[in-house]
Amino acid sequence: MKCAWLTMAALLHFPGLTSTLESADGCESQPTCNQCLQSPGCAWCKQKDFLKSGESNERRCDTPEALEKRRCSEKNIFNPEPSVDPLKDAELQNKKENVVQLRPQNLNLKLRVGVPETFTVTFKRAEGYPIDLYYLMDLSYSMQDDLEKIKTLGQEILNTLMRVTNKVRIGFGCFVDKVGMPYVSTVKAKLANPCPSRLDTCQPAFSFRNVLRLTEDAREFREQVSKQIISGNLDSPEGGFDAMMQVAVCQDEIGWGNVTRILVYTSDDTFHMAGDGRLAGIYQPNDGKCHLNRYGLYDKGNEYDYPSVGHLSRVLSANNIQLIFAVTEKSVPAYKALSELIPQSVVGELKNDSSNVVQLISEAYGNLSSTVLLEHLEAPQGLNISFKSHCGNGEPSDWKKSGKCNNVKIEQQVSFTVSVTASTCLSKKELFFVKVQGIRDQLKVNVETLCACNCGDREEGSPSCNGNGNLECGVCSCNKGHLGQKCECQRQGARNTTLTMEALCRREKDSQLCSGQGICECGTCVCRGHFRGNFCECDDSSCGRHNNKICNGQGICDCGTCKCHANYIGPTCECSTKTDKCTNKDNVLCNNHGDCECNRCKCHAGFIHDFCTELVAPCKTYQKCVTCTVNNELKAGDVGNCTKECGSAKLVHIQEPTQFYCQNDSITFKVELDSRNGNVEISYANAPGAIDMTALVLGSSVSGVVLIGIAIIIIYRVLLEVYDRREYRRFLLEQQNVQWKEVRSSETLNVSYTSYNFFFTFYFLLISFAVITHQFMSSSPR
Repeated sequence: MKCAWLTMAALLHFPGLTSTLESADGCESQPTCNQCLQSPGCAWCKQKDFLKSGESNERRCDTPEALEKRRCSEKNIFNPEPSVDPLKDAELQNKKENVVQLRPQNLNLKLRVGVPETFTVTFKRAEGYPIDLYYLMDLSYSMQDDLEKIKTLGQEILNTLMRVTNKVRIGFGCFVDKVGMPYVSTVKAKLANPCPSRLDTCQPAFSFRNVLRLTEDAREFREQVSKQIISGNLDSPEGGFDAMMQVAVCQDEIGWGNVTRILVYTSDDTFHMAGDGRLAGIYQPNDGKCHLNRYGLYDKGNEYDYPSVGHLSRVLSANNIQLIFAVTEKSVPAYKALSELIPQSVVGELKNDSSNVVQLISEAYGNLSSTVLLEHLEAPQGLNISFKSHCGNGEPSDWKKSGKCNNVKIEQQVSFTVSVTASTCLSKKELFFVKVQGIRDQLKVNVETLCACNCGDREEGSPSCNGNGNLECGVCSCNKGHLGQKCECQRQGARNTTLTMEALCRREKDSQLCSGQGICECGTCVCRGHFRGNFCECDDSSCGRHNNKICNGQGICDCGTCKCHANYIGPTCECSTKTDKCTNKDNVLCNNHGDCECNRCKCHAGFIHDFCTELVAPCKTYQKCVTCTVNNELKAGDVGNCTKECGSAKLVHIQEPTQFYCQNDSITFKVELDSRNGNVEISYANAPGAIDMTALVLGSSVSGVVLIGIAIIIIYRVLLEVYDRREYRRFLLEQQNVQWKEVRSSETLNVSYTSYNFFFTFYFLLISFAVITHQFMSSSPR
């Protein structure tokens, strides 16, 4: 049982509740027992020898489990548990002489600060529970036909309600508005007869009149209502708020009983509310008190303003009155908006002549009785109360500010879990109520907070206090002139207390005594082990490490800071100030292109390697330099204007065309570093002459054509010679026929010379075309 409250707190934790056990799994230690009990999850160890030398009293405040692990016996752990103790818990019943609809009826609640405690409330609406119904009617002129109808409906209303209960009482009241401009005409004739037409008769206007107290006599209801005469006013909104306030607070005059209370409000227009009274020069707020004279008239209507919606809602709820708005169609939206602000109220649409009022009341009562709304009243500051509803339809609701179940039938039982959390200590026992709206039954809750320690172990002149004080809850209360955890110190001044003495051992207000590394003896820290300093704040083994060595093995740790040996710097002495690893054989530091940091070269932009001996992108880096230099040479032979692009680089112009690995248009160049001093040297020259590829291609083409033509001529001439020789031999053999031979030879020679001439002409034209093309290409610009 020693940690039962912690378990309960964890189970009851839920989102939405402002005070939950977010810190219940741990404990924020406090210096005194009373303060410890106010910290959620904490318990106090009162054991005498519990603290070690130098430990503060805050170490006595911890979770019960932690205290046990530190060898505080269970009997010495002071951990008062919250509790719920029912004082009256009568069973739900529906006996005529004793109806119980809500249980329990009375209980005691003990709370720890920040720890929620829960209990269950059960409700069951009794069948046949008595009803008081008060009919409040608007008697402005536009309700004339409604008044005639209601005069005959009293018995019908009673008969309808008798179907759900054995006892019904009915009362009647009416209202118009405040008697004054601009609500009612103050012309003398109009005050006497406010009807719109002189031919009609109306009674003078009034704020509210209680015509008939609640009664079971339907005949008396009919007689009293029959005597009523319609009245009238000027503006559209009515003074119904004044009337409802008086009906709610005038308990004796209306005759309300401890039963279900229903107020039926009928009207065909909207309503005045707080602030509207200023139109008639009425500035005093409504006081929420009964002001009915012996004639049942509200006679303070011109002294007090209309009540506000919130004020009226609180009064109706406090007096367990359920409200039914029976209004005509045009006013339904306004009254539905109003109903949202008034708990246990419903809106029904009334026909223009009120002929459906009985059915409307029956349906509205059914809706009201099927809704169960549980709330708390008069809860003191410092308590956070929330509800979880169990309506019998599956999963419970989330935690909310009130409990609510809909569609609850008569004799159906519903329950609610109520969670109460104290955010601060209550100065005394307090009282609040939990009730169902519209029902007189209520739960009375007596609540107190467990914030005071009563350990029961007081020792006068205890040896644990060196005989200089009294021991209570394991803590010494020192006599005058002594102070300290065990009253071992002499008081040095009027303001010298244990707390001020301990403050001398704290580096900061919220820090541990002696930084947790020593004990505080009469305001002075006595450090343990290798810790030192006024507050034991120095740890000579807490310096940073480099190469897994404190201060890199090149320094001494002094109160958490490395003091480096010669030639070493840095937080962990990791940086050498020597430069032997930054110089080359010519003793040049980082080749003049870097800085030596911690005996390592940190190269400038564009240089790399251990001694910054290589350029990253020489061609790209010095391209602008070479371009600038060449341009200036062409212009004026001056290279001095290129310092920005070239820096300290030395440029050498090679006169003969040379091909280097860097090229910019017709200029090639190379970049080198002087191995002795790291200077940048740039050699540049014109690129070697380029070959005209167009002329080469055309020359090759023409040469090819000529060679091919010559080859063709030679071949043709060889073939022609062979042919002629053959023909000539044939000619010699055929000499006998001279005529035929002459004809034959003549034809052959003609054919041969014709072909030869044609071919020679074609070849001559081809050669001419090639020469002309070559000359044209040679003369065209490149």
